[in-house]
Amino acid sequence: MRTVTIYSTEWCPYCVAAKRFLTGKGVPWEEIDLTEDDAGRAALVERTGRRTVPQIYVGDEHVGGYDDLRALDSKGGLMPLLQAP
Repeated sequence: MRTVTIYSTEWCPYCVAAKRFLTGKGVPWEEIDLTEDDAGRAALVERTGRRTVPQIYVGDEHVGGYDDLRALDSKGGLMPLLQAP
């Protein structure tokens, strides 16, 4: 299974929802907490072009935020993406 990385902050309800959703599906994830990390925020903008969290990656593929993750799953695309080499 490919690694899921979630850029998040402590106070973000969508970050909590994304982590809860993935956990409920049995998908392990790694968190990059940007709560007090200005350099990490700058790196996030550099990598994604976005300033908001959560930003979710499966391997090196950018999924987007929580709504994007749920949309991908509802279309049947999440599990195949997780299983891709």
